[in-house]
Amino acid sequence: MRVVLSGGGTGGHIYPALAVAAQCAAEDSASEFLYIGGQRGLESSIVPKSGLPFRAIDITGFRRKLSVDNVKTVMRFLKGVRSSKQMLKEFKPDVVVGTGGYVCGPVVYAAAKLGIPTVIHEQNAVPGLTNKFLSKYVSTVAVSFEGSESAFSGAGRVIYTGNPRATVVHTADKRMGYKSLGLPDDSRIVLVVGGSRGAKAINEAMVEMASELPKLGHLSFVYVTGESYYDSTREAIAGKLGQLPGNLKVLPYVHNMPEVLAATSLIVNRAGASFLAEITSLGLPSILIPSPNVTNNHQEKNARMLEKAGAASVILEPELSGQRLFRSIQDIMQSPERHTGMSAASKGLGKPDSAQLLVSELQRLASTSKHK
Repeated sequence: MRVVLSGGGTGGHIYPALAVAAQCAAEDSASEFLYIGGQRGLESSIVPKSGLPFRAIDITGFRRKLSVDNVKTVMRFLKGVRSSKQMLKEFKPDVVVGTGGYVCGPVVYAAAKLGIPTVIHEQNAVPGLTNKFLSKYVSTVAVSFEGSESAFSGAGRVIYTGNPRATVVHTADKRMGYKSLGLPDDSRIVLVVGGSRGAKAINEAMVEMASELPKLGHLSFVYVTGESYYDSTREAIAGKLGQLPGNLKVLPYVHNMPEVLAATSLIVNRAGASFLAEITSLGLPSILIPSPNVTNNHQEKNARMLEKAGAASVILEPELSGQRLFRSIQDIMQSPERHTGMSAASKGLGKPDSAQLLVSELQRLASTSKHK
């Protein structure tokens, strides 16, 4: 099967696409891929490192208020459609997959206009503008949250697949996670992550609660600051306490996140959809601190769906403090019944077969396609 993938801007759009490619390759080693992304997005560096062929178009997103920049965006969109059509004619894919971000717009639209089977995957509980636009043209819309199918009432076919990143994480080796952190295999890890770039509010809360961590000496705290906050966070904690607590590791970034997640007992994190798919695949309890700086406040809506199921505790950023965070961690980790209940609820939301479900849909579309 020949597959074109498109998605960009953030890791939450890129890594699901890479997970689809990995599943396709696992099921059919003869699969061939082309990834079409934006010139400026993270995909321009992440995708080539994965080994997939990558080509770029020049595209930007719409501003939500009237702006002359939107006129330029329309012009870039039309140019992107022309460029995408040329790339698609050259590659001759059996199916085209968009995983979100404005770069998907011209790529998936061009494919639909050429009669190529198309799939878009929506990671969030609330659809993005690009996917809402594309849903009227594509063959299939795949959603990550059960019950969010109704958001695509104008689509021809909508299926619930979950997020393909769940499959990648579900098969991760926890022993490699412990080993990479230098911790014994029986450690109970509380992992705190502020997102791929870090989060100022979570950093401040961690600095504030660092002095409390020895009270939970049976737990190992691993805090991933993000590259830009690493030095300042370590210095702030060491300056306040004289040294880092013995049960705290501060890291700038984790390159083997699936293995580390597999070894984790509780996660404190933002509420990006791909990450939530990963933690529910593993049945991880979570304390979620949604980013307030996202379109349509979609992270809080993602987080509330886990909270409603009993899988997560939610702290909004204006309510976040070191004491509040420490109490929340303490309440969960010192109550085996609560931890077990949250874990079961989280696992109940997980879709570890997500990548297989999505690839099965791609195969179905490719087999029935008249575009050969």
